[in-house]
Amino acid sequence: MKTRTLTQQCARIVIGAVPLVMRSIRGEIRRQSAPLLSVPQVRTLAFLQHHPGACLYHLAEHLGVTRPTASILVDRLVNRSLVARTPDPAERRRVVLTLTAQGARRFERARRSTEAWIGVQLAGLPPGDLRRIVDGLTVLEGVFIEPSTDGRQDATPSRRTRPRQRQAIVPGRAGHAPPGRVSDASDRARRSHGGEREHPAPMRGR
Repeated sequence: MKTRTLTQQCARIVIGAVPLVMRSIRGEIRRQSAPLLSVPQVRTLAFLQHHPGACLYHLAEHLGVTRPTASILVDRLVNRSLVARTPDPAERRRVVLTLTAQGARRFERARRSTEAWIGVQLAGLPPGDLRRIVDGLTVLEGVFIEPSTDGRQDATPSRRTRPRQRQAIVPGRAGHAPPGRVSDASDRARRSHGGEREHPAPMRGR
């Protein structure tokens, strides 16, 4: 089989399998956590477990929601003493998010229960298939992990996989934008919310 054809086959399988697996996992998390936590709240705890000291911008990006929506999620978790908001020691105007001891325990319980459930689903597979799953997913994880700024591995989508965003250009002479007038449309939308830095500091890795 040609490399290009094999690559396309892998891509089709990933696109089909990953959403199916994640839907099943989220359904189990919802079953276990309800009515204590919603799936987005569990995902928030999981993100902060792996990225302590992240800011609201990075959390919203991970969840695929706006910053106001992420802020509401964080407010509820803070009110339940599961997440703490503190000023960044290096920059007082920047707020960072961390799990409280209670939040870490709650997430660990959810993680263990979900792992046990997945183990039950996989229990009927022969050892050879299980090893192939481990090997394949390990390789797949490596494709989508990029180093963080401190040299650790950061389990966030690689920049090379993110679609290029369209730019908003302010007309200038001869239909071109004058220097300094080209801006990313998403950056303008983020700035309109206010309350945080336009360019957040790099996220800490694990």
